[in-house]
Amino acid sequence: MTTQQNRVSATAMPAPQPAKGPNFFRDTLIIFRRQFRLAVRNPAWVIIGLMQPILYLVLFGPLLEPLAGQIGAENAYTFFVPGLLVQLGIFGAFFAGFSLISEWRSGVIEAERVTPANRTALLIGRVLRDVLQLFVQGVVLIAMAFLFGLRASVGGMLLGLVIVVLLGTACACASNALALTTKSEDVMAPLINSIALPVLLLSGILLPISAQSGAPDWLITLSDFMPTKYIVNATRDAFASDFATANVLWGIVWTLVLTGLAIWAGTRTFRKENS
Repeated sequence: MTTQQNRVSATAMPAPQPAKGPNFFRDTLIIFRRQFRLAVRNPAWVIIGLMQPILYLVLFGPLLEPLAGQIGAENAYTFFVPGLLVQLGIFGAFFAGFSLISEWRSGVIEAERVTPANRTALLIGRVLRDVLQLFVQGVVLIAMAFLFGLRASVGGMLLGLVIVVLLGTACACASNALALTTKSEDVMAPLINSIALPVLLLSGILLPISAQSGAPDWLITLSDFMPTKYIVNATRDAFASDFATANVLWGIVWTLVLTGLAIWAGTRTFRKENS
């Protein structure tokens, strides 16, 4: 009788449900919400990151106005502001990894390791915070540039912002991967500076590197190997409403390539670190 009752009870019991695995979108949203709250509580990095391009706009922009014709631009700010946006995307996102080092040191990363959270979401959730910050900074910079004389179409500015945001995504992913690899601000800071300075100079962010601007041939050849040069040129053409140009095509291609490689490298680092 007891055996028969056990069989009936076993039959009546619902089958155990399989445990749900990590959900990428849910986990990404959870990480993003936490990072966003931290950024709102301490907006100092947002303000500091925006101050540098604004200072360039205020102090360096007026010097370019008399040189607009010599650098091949009808409007100095339509030429200069896209470069500042790219600079904001590179420098602002490259320093995103410093907060990750602090989280690793305080044990946050170790706590996330013991959860079933999607490893890619641990990266993308943080990068989304940096991308949102970059987008807000870019909008503020463009709004201020209009006060100085920037003239650009809405479509061109949107395309330029999309390109810069994708570039910022690539830089933020690379920065997080570098942070988890070095785990030290003292090591990471000089590495970033050694990378960012050649990028700033060879990409033509402040001044164009071309024969028209008087640059020597060896410097032009060297800058041709810099992917960010094509991204800068694409953003400038977009602001000038020249969408069907080789600069825009190559700029978009290089942006997508760099973003894909950086996401792959960042995800690989997070998976390795959290294995």
